[in-house]
Amino acid sequence: MRAGGGDVRVVTSAMDAVGLAQRHPERQVVFFAIGFETTAPGHALAVLAASRLGLRNFSLLVSHVRAPAMEHLLSGPERRVDAFLAAGHMCAIMGTAEYEPIAARHRVPIVVTGFEPVDLLQGIHMAVAQLEGGRAEVENQYARAVKPEGNAHARAAVERVFEVTPRAFRGLGVIAESGLSLRAEYALFDADRRFAPGPIEAREPPECQAGRVLSGLLRPMDCPEFGRRCTPDTPLGATMVSSEGACAAHFRYRRCR
Repeated sequence: MRAGGGDVRVVTSAMDAVGLAQRHPERQVVFFAIGFETTAPGHALAVLAASRLGLRNFSLLVSHVRAPAMEHLLSGPERRVDAFLAAGHMCAIMGTAEYEPIAARHRVPIVVTGFEPVDLLQGIHMAVAQLEGGRAEVENQYARAVKPEGNAHARAAVERVFEVTPRAFRGLGVIAESGLSLRAEYALFDADRRFAPGPIEAREPPECQAGRVLSGLLRPMDCPEFGRRCTPDTPLGATMVSSEGACAAHFRYRRCR
């Protein structure tokens, strides 16, 4: 980390990190590869570019997660999730096919939506209409950007470079087939294998209820620490750490103290 003397830089894309590695062959450049399927294609292309260039000083610290992690939220004995709004930017890459068996198996509506207010309102309306009609289907509100098959070129790059692995989720634990890791043929670009930093854990304090919030078992404002010890400036768990997290959203828009 920068506080410990590390050279930590903000870049606009993984290809910027590849460029740094080209310009500084004497230094090791590690790119922190995070995100869902949305960012994975760009990171895959960076690995392929580094491979073509023969760079031996570029690697990824991979922490990718996949949408099927929602299966975990539906499999518990205390399931409270009635429907999902699936993120349109992820589905623009991966399509909607992966959601079909989830909706069918768990009898839960899944509506792919965009991010404008009207997109979200229409997505909620479509999900409620399914619930009231006793249906559980995958519907695509964001048809202007999402195709059922997704982006074939992006998917091919991801499948070429990454393989599906278990991944640990803060507040939920390890979930099978919910992450991506570099394939063995690209081990040269795997920072975990190259530098062997050991397990990296980020545990919530015992009083944090983020896992129950993520599972729909607890409303953020019903947590005893919400708005007290746990705020966006002093977060205890994942749902308050992320600006997109349920606790952070409730804190910001409900103006709770």
